[in-house]
Amino acid sequence: MQGFLFEENEQNTSQQKSPASASAELQSLFDTSKSCSKCTLAETRLTFVFGEGNPAANLVVIGEAPGAEEDASGRPFVGRSGQLLDKILQAAGFQREEVYICNILKCRPPGNRNPLHDEIINCMPWLLRQLQILQPKIILMLGKVAANTLLENSLSLGTMRGRLIKWNGYDCFITYHPAALLRNPNWKRGCWEDIQVMMQHYASMFDRAQYTEKREKP
Repeated sequence: MQGFLFEENEQNTSQQKSPASASAELQSLFDTSKSCSKCTLAETRLTFVFGEGNPAANLVVIGEAPGAEEDASGRPFVGRSGQLLDKILQAAGFQREEVYICNILKCRPPGNRNPLHDEIINCMPWLLRQLQILQPKIILMLGKVAANTLLENSLSLGTMRGRLIKWNGYDCFITYHPAALLRNPNWKRGCWEDIQVMMQHYASMFDRAQYTEKREKP
């Protein structure tokens, strides 16, 4: 699923941009994309949920699509799932403002159904361009649908969780979607184990000393 509007070698460039430059490029991309009408979701959305966070983020969090509260507010992960995501990030040593959070789809599918193939095809270029601008060191994919979509596979979540996976040159990790954790709280332990694996890799990249401190589980 590489290519779309961009060539493969353009998707993950090593040239580092300044936060100000990245912020300006993200704003320009939002201005361009917010009126997108390439698929039928444009007819039912309330708002175009572009994404938000630190333009210089080392960690980008990607879900599958906005829900009802996100559609109403225009912000990703703001409902109960978002509150839990914030707790997970805090347990890992991040404030929400330090990372960048977005979804594969920028518009809410009716009834929160899974994204359709044509919706993915039409929306993926916006995400790929976001990542090209952000140049994250690590991507955290939330949930089976997001991971299957990005990695173009049909593997189970258990097969993909808790290990480093390379995608488009990015170091990626996969864990449960917060909405799944709300439905099944017993999965929180597994999520925390996934996050610890990710942060061990993060620490090896950045020598993040505070990660070695004892933290509460989400």
